[in-house]
Amino acid sequence: MALMDFIKKQFIDIIQWTESGDGTLAWRFPMADMEIQYGASLTVRDSQMAVFVNEGKIADVFGPGMYKLTTQTIPVLTYLKNWDKLFESPFKSDVYFFSTRQQLDQRWGTPQPITIRDKDFGAVRLRAFGNYNFHIADPKLFYQNISGTTPAYSVSQLDGQLRGTILQHISDAIAQSGIPFLDLAANQMEFAKALFTELDPVFATSGLKLDGITVQNLSLPEELQKLLDQRIGMGMVGNDMGKFMQYQTAQAIPEMAKAAGSGGGSIAGDAMGLGAGVALGQVLAQNLQQGLQSGAAQNAAAAAAAAAATVKPDDVMATLEKLGDLKAKGILTQEEFDAKKAELLKKLT
Repeated sequence: MALMDFIKKQFIDIIQWTESGDGTLAWRFPMADMEIQYGASLTVRDSQMAVFVNEGKIADVFGPGMYKLTTQTIPVLTYLKNWDKLFESPFKSDVYFFSTRQQLDQRWGTPQPITIRDKDFGAVRLRAFGNYNFHIADPKLFYQNISGTTPAYSVSQLDGQLRGTILQHISDAIAQSGIPFLDLAANQMEFAKALFTELDPVFATSGLKLDGITVQNLSLPEELQKLLDQRIGMGMVGNDMGKFMQYQTAQAIPEMAKAAGSGGGSIAGDAMGLGAGVALGQVLAQNLQQGLQSGAAQNAAAAAAAAAATVKPDDVMATLEKLGDLKAKGILTQEEFDAKKAELLKKLT
């Protein structure tokens, strides 16, 4: 009797998997030297699927339910080697379980800024992050392409590959959406939809279904953010060069005040270096006009005109270089630069 009890223990008659909630996607039922009893019970719970593998090949895929493993439920059993006695003896095969529930709150992000094309700014480097969720939709494909014969396969093993896939398709998603960078922050849902459209077919090739993806933040590197702030400020004042110079001076005043307080040069010299240049007298005159009476304002305007009339050639050249930098950065158009250049060169004659 003891020998018979030992033999019976080597036959598996119930095959099932209770998930532990540790992010396992695929799990192989432990066989060791045990054999599956003919007519054994296979239990596949909701949110699971099972794959029956015989001699290295997938024989069948089972959805949720309870099955008796017989030649009727798995026709391939008919062809198993050493299958005799009307196919009523134990046999050896592998059973893999797959979790089909959604894997929620998976994070993605750009560890380094990525370069994209933008119709307003040309090339832009941006950072982005968000989350996504997915589930196994085709366990056969997932077994063949991803998990294979490993005893267990988890979400953490797949995480790096999925993140890389998302980052590879960000540029395509932005191009497909047709949304300029300046509008992306206000249209993150549209961008997420475009990203989903790009990624869903890619996930499907591995037997996965992308259930959703979010874009939680879009940002520029610090140096580009400063340039964008300048561009926005220029947009607020329009194409008027006088207003632009006034805007530049207003941005420079706090830094000039710090330098003056620490003994770091004259305000006029700093203003020239920061691009206020020739128009400093005009800008100061315009600011003074708001708080002075008309007579004093006229005197200030006359003083500004006199200052502009006595411009030194070196100052004009320095201002032209600054304007050239602004044009190169896209802040000034070619027409605005040419107009200002002609105006300054006249003062050299």
